Amino acid sequence: PLDFAMDASEYPHMQGGASSSSSSCRAADAAAWDAVQQQKRQRCQGSSSGDKVGSCTENNSFKASEAERQNFDSGEIEEEDYYIDDEDEGCYDDDNEGSDYEFDESDFNQQLADKFDDLDLPPGVEASVPWLQKAATDDGPGNFKSMSEIEDEIGKKYKFFKQFDTVEDFSDHHYANKPVGKTGKEWTKRIQHDWKLLENDLPASIYVRVSENRMDLLRAVMIGPQGTPYHDGLFFFDAQFPASYPASPPIVYYHSGGLRLNPNLYACGKVCLSLLGTWEGHGCEKWNSAHSTMLQVLISIQALVLNEKPYFNEPGYETYANNASGQRTALEYNDTTFQYSCRTMLYSLRRAPQHFEDLVAGHFRERGRAILAACKYYMEGNKVGSIVPDEDDEDKELESANAEGSSSSSAVKPKNNQVDLRAGAGVVRPASFKTNMEVLFEELLMEFNVKGADTKKFCAVKLKKSQPAAA
Repeated sequence: PLDFAMDASEYPHMQGGASSSSSSCRAADAAAWDAVQQQKRQRCQGSSSGDKVGSCTENNSFKASEAERQNFDSGEIEEEDYYIDDEDEGCYDDDNEGSDYEFDESDFNQQLADKFDDLDLPPGVEASVPWLQKAATDDGPGNFKSMSEIEDEIGKKYKFFKQFDTVEDFSDHHYANKPVGKTGKEWTKRIQHDWKLLENDLPASIYVRVSENRMDLLRAVMIGPQGTPYHDGLFFFDAQFPASYPASPPIVYYHSGGLRLNPNLYACGKVCLSLLGTWEGHGCEKWNSAHSTMLQVLISIQALVLNEKPYFNEPGYETYANNASGQRTALEYNDTTFQYSCRTMLYSLRRAPQHFEDLVAGHFRERGRAILAACKYYMEGNKVGSIVPDEDDEDKELESANAEGSSSSSAVKPKNNQVDLRAGAGVVRPASFKTNMEVLFEELLMEFNVKGADTKKFCAVKLKKSQPAAA
């Protein structure tokens, strides 16, 4: 125990004659003083023995100074500067008393975080250290966008999607890793000329992106024409202008997804076209360095390749176009082609090519309902590519048939587009067509729902069918 030597003469109130209450108060003060000093010793002894700064040794002959005895006598205990009680909420500088300064925790944390920017910290450290945690963003928990907001955003991006535009990066382009080689000023001028034609004269159903950093690269997408088995589909092509362009035609690759849905579009991506030099041709069918352009290539693919009866695109098959056997085979080919077209839609929806994400989402959001209606129409026995009547037309036709009575032959008369025409030609559609289309329909319905397409009618029918099964 620490030994205190006190001069009684300096403390007259501690001499005899003092009241018992005064004695008890002084005893309590002395006990408090001993407790404080004991805490000091424990803190000092707990520090490293090698740390000379702040270390202390027990001194039994320690005598309190005059100032300490006066503070003790008045009930005040003075602590060393390094000791701060845990209950203290902060420290205040007398010189700054009355100032307007307020501690900004977020700014302080940001300054600390800046010091750790270049450090490779282990995973999870950022989550446990406040100043390394990122500020909450609008996309964080509690700030999720509603489905209506997402759908509106998709619609706006689609509305303002440009037909022709330049981009900086084409990392997923088929020819991204194939250098064009050495080119000259004439090559650059000719490419810029093609760009200008594309920007001004593109049909409404073709969209193009070119690269600022790689002028030799181009990507185009075309919408399948109505009245064909390709209707409402999106078909993507990557092109590269060789160093010899325009003496040589551009090289074109089709994103097939491994499906051959046209005699001119191979599963490997090859585009078979006289204009590209990938098939023999005569006269104006072949590439002309003075007159042929990239715009001409794209229009030719859409008009000549994606047509109403692609079966006859196969060389030599055009001779069968005027007989019944050829027509039957062409209808069968269209059935298969439409199924492949639906699969291509799914590929595009699930992994849209770079720079066309907004177009893919917006196009199928807008055309999803019509595509699903066509699927249903074809499954009912109608020809692929035939015009699908609007719901209003169907309702009027049904009302007209009912007005004539249920026994009237007109109520059961087949439509002009129905399979009766096919049966007359000796063709019976295989059951696999409907089975495959039912699977594709369900997948398309799910994907179109995600994009916000109007699928209420089809979802209601599906729900109605599932209720008896659940019961």
